[in-house]
Amino acid sequence: MHGLNRGSCFIYCLIIIAMLITFTVGSLYSADKVSVLLVELQGGISPAQVHLLEDALGQADDDDHDLLLLRLDTPGGSGISMRDLVKLIMNSNIPVCVWVGPEGAHAASAGAYITAAAQVAAMAPGTSIGAATPVSPSGEELPETMSKKVVGDMVSLIKGIARKRGHNVEWYAKSVLEGVSVDAQDAVTLNVVDFMALSIDDFLEQLGARGLLIGGVKVRFLKDTVIVSKFDPGFRYSVLSWLLDPQVAYFLLLGGMLGLFFEFSHPGAIVPGVVGAFCLVTGLYAMSILPTNAAGLILLLLGAVLFLLEIFIVSYGLLSLAAVISLFIGSLVLFREGTPGIPMATILGTVLGFSVLVGIVLYLITKSQILRSGVGMETMIGLEGEVLDIKGERMKVRVRGEIWNAEAEDKTFFEPGTAIKVVQAHGLTLIIVKMS
Repeated sequence: MHGLNRGSCFIYCLIIIAMLITFTVGSLYSADKVSVLLVELQGGISPAQVHLLEDALGQADDDDHDLLLLRLDTPGGSGISMRDLVKLIMNSNIPVCVWVGPEGAHAASAGAYITAAAQVAAMAPGTSIGAATPVSPSGEELPETMSKKVVGDMVSLIKGIARKRGHNVEWYAKSVLEGVSVDAQDAVTLNVVDFMALSIDDFLEQLGARGLLIGGVKVRFLKDTVIVSKFDPGFRYSVLSWLLDPQVAYFLLLGGMLGLFFEFSHPGAIVPGVVGAFCLVTGLYAMSILPTNAAGLILLLLGAVLFLLEIFIVSYGLLSLAAVISLFIGSLVLFREGTPGIPMATILGTVLGFSVLVGIVLYLITKSQILRSGVGMETMIGLEGEVLDIKGERMKVRVRGEIWNAEAEDKTFFEPGTAIKVVQAHGLTLIIVKMS
């Protein structure tokens, strides 16, 4: 009886061992070849980086890559774009890993969320991670009420990510609540990231030895079996990443308005109008992608219109004052919370510079008109010119190379391009007749 029991136990043990071996072999194997797509994600986080990762994931899927590896080096950036990147990483069909490197790189602010979202994260020696406390667009601390809402939301987000990836939930929460940062060695010790790696090759070698979950199966591989392809973002990404910098978009918008102001105040100059139109359209395109407040954009455009009206309406500077206020408030509220935005010093300098330039032009226009009137408008009688445009109840004409307001002697209107002759002058308005 004892012999039978011992024999049965031995058979049971063999069965259990066989099942364990079968399970292990079924869930862990060595790959003959592993294809890796390397993507460099560096600089401020903006919608451009979201487009970059979307394109990279699309290429990785089309080319049947087994792994997408992000080389990360960022000071942070847009909270909205960071969320988009986290969603792309967490919901990717292929594993997305992050290596913070090379030495001297950092995964600060938004970079900490991206690193936490990776299936496997590593850091090079001499790098750092953390300081994930959200700040205002100008880099200052948020107001108390807003801070509680935003910080609470960010804490819950990063804790959920860290828990999903098996990392130190408490530390990631502290990086948001207290703004703490750690270097690579401490990050590994605290289970903030998985390990340290000197280079991309070192990362892949350690990753292969540890194993990577691909399609529900843990795969191990050797360094020699890895094929690394570098993702080329192309010229489009370079332009987009530059254009979608909030400060660049802001400068383009104001530069466009300034160019059009010069064109409208000096019709026929051509170059300011062409350059201004290009800058304005480009700036508006960037604004359509960036998280922009419509109210801020409308206030900026209103400021430009008020400056332009100063040419035609005697307001004794009131329109110009309203324009400056409109530009300043519009600049403050142009971008929504969670966007890097525009520093206060930049806003003050830009609005002041814009206002000074426009003020100089207005002064010169007014002075020129007064001087012409003082010399004697009688000198204009008999001169010939042409009609440029019709504005309300008056026409714009070019006489002696100058732009004047004009009215027809018989109160009719002439088509643009019509040759005319000055017969009278009332104040700064010319009375004209059509050339026969």
